[in-house]
Order: sequence, then C-alpha cells, then structure tokens
Amino acid sequence: MAQPAHSTATQGIVASPASEHGGGFPPFESHTFLSQLIWLALAFGLLYYLMDKVALPRIQAILHDRATRLSSDLDEAQRMKAEAEAAGAAYEKSLADAQAKARTIAAETRAALTAEAETRRKTLEAELNDKIAASEATIRTRTAEAMGSVRSIAGETASAIVERLTGQAPDQGSLDTALNRVAFPH
Repeated sequence: MAQPAHSTATQGIVASPASEHGGGFPPFESHTFLSQLIWLALAFGLLYYLMDKVALPRIQAILHDRATRLSSDLDEAQRMKAEAEAAGAAYEKSLADAQAKARTIAAETRAALTAEAETRRKTLEAELNDKIAASEATIRTRTAEAMGSVRSIAGETASAIVERLTGQAPDQGSLDTALNRVAFPH
C-alpha cells in the first residue's frame, strides 16, 4: 500500500527534533547527571537553609504569638467570668437583703397602722361611750322633767275636766290628795 504524501512529511517533522537534542530526555542523560545532582543538592541545601533560618522561625513566632494571645484571652475570659459570677452573687445577695428589708418595713408599717387604727378605734369607742352616757343622762333628765310635768299637767287637766263637768273649780287641796293617790312613773 502506498502511503499518502502528507504522512511522510509528518514523520519527518517528528524525527527532526529528536535528532537535534541528542536523542533522549535531558535529565536522564549520563554526561549531565553529575552536574544535575550537584545543582539539586545546592538548591535543596539553599532551600533548606532559607526555610530553617527565615520562613520557619517566622511561622514559629506567629504560632507562638497566637498561642500566647489565645492563652491570655482565655485567662482574661476566665477572670471576667469569675468577676461576673461574683457580681451576680453580690447582686443576688443585695436583692435578697433588699427584699428582706422591704418585708421588714412592710411588717413594721402594717404593725404601726394596725396600732394606730386600734388606738383610733378605742378613742372613737370612748367618745361614743361618753356621748351615749351623756345622751342617756339627758334622756333621764328630760324623762324626769317630763314626769314632773306630767303631775302638773295631770292636775291642770283634772281641774279643767272637773270645772267643765261641775262648773266649779276644785280646791287645790282635794286635787293634790287625788294626785298623790295615783302612782306616776319616774
């Protein structure tokens, strides 16, 4: 079979770069192998030195600073928590003290008001008893006066009735005798 013309040209292009470089992969060529190992060792040594002396100390310093700051922040948080708990306990104690004081004040006020009301009640009762006694005395006095007046009214009425019936006024002695026989309430 015949090959097309363009495939031969393609084979020529591929073959030409391999012939220019010597035929293999450069890192595996034996005549440059020793220099590559030396350059590898120098680059590795330089990189190791830079990492050991520059980069790693900076990273260690950053990590150390972060750990120190974190530890400091945790200590500060613990201190603040203790302060907050102490303040909370003090607040609870002062609140309990204030409530106890308020209960005491309320009890004292209640007792004072009760005592004052009791004193007022006793005063009013005494005043009322005095007024009742005065009223009863007044009633007794007026009753006695009225009863005293009943005898004179009865005498006048009896005299007026006798005079009207008989046409003559009765004598005062017989009227007093008649009135003395009748019992009048006192």
